[in-house]
Amino acid sequence: MLLQDRVAVITGGSAGIGRAIAQAYLNEGAHVVIGSRSEESGEKVLAELGAGDHARFVATDVTRREDLDRLIDEAHGWHGHLDVTVLNAGGVGKSSHISKMDDDEWQFELDMNITHTFRGIRQSLRHMLPQESGRILCMSSVEGKRGLPGIGGYAANKAAINALVRSVAHEVGTSGITVNSICPGLVVTDQVNDRAGKGQGMSGVDEVIAKYSREAAVGRPVTPEEVSAVAVFLASAAASGITGQNISVDGGTAHY
Repeated sequence: MLLQDRVAVITGGSAGIGRAIAQAYLNEGAHVVIGSRSEESGEKVLAELGAGDHARFVATDVTRREDLDRLIDEAHGWHGHLDVTVLNAGGVGKSSHISKMDDDEWQFELDMNITHTFRGIRQSLRHMLPQESGRILCMSSVEGKRGLPGIGGYAANKAAINALVRSVAHEVGTSGITVNSICPGLVVTDQVNDRAGKGQGMSGVDEVIAKYSREAAVGRPVTPEEVSAVAVFLASAAASGITGQNISVDGGTAHY
């Protein structure tokens, strides 16, 4: 039980990678608060997880500051401490070439990714700094370490997340708080199935899987469970010396 009685909050926790992290944390003894926009999906995932009073759901639109603050505050108030924040929500918006991307699309990418991450870190630190402990994990991407055409907004946001965690880690490193990002490669989630390859001129998810599989050393996409295993380790006491890092879980896709 690596996370026994720790309180963790996970944005975007009702599906995909976020759901896998919620399950892994519960398996390790944590109390988990899941944030997601859809009440229906939130109630569904609570039923599927079957965690009883070890899991809660709070309806949250991470592009709204008041929603995100309330989610983190409620997680802290549940047991009087906040031990782990996983800022997992985000993704590719209306992906397109920069020359064709309008201001509203760009702003949407910013709000969903880097602004959500900044606000989530800020509100978490307001609880973690007084207790002088905590783990903050931010979901980045392999695309934050490289650039591909058609997803410039997404790649820029993920690179910004990587830089932000390095800076914040140095601000709070003597306070017992670690701040890291996880950079997955291709993980085939519902969001990927819905949007895969559209900004890159690909025909759909099968072509995307084939392309990323060729680029990955392991010859396949990574799984949500492979990402969640790293999220468990980084949230545990064993990872107390790891901070300010952008950790790839990409099957060997990125070059660093």
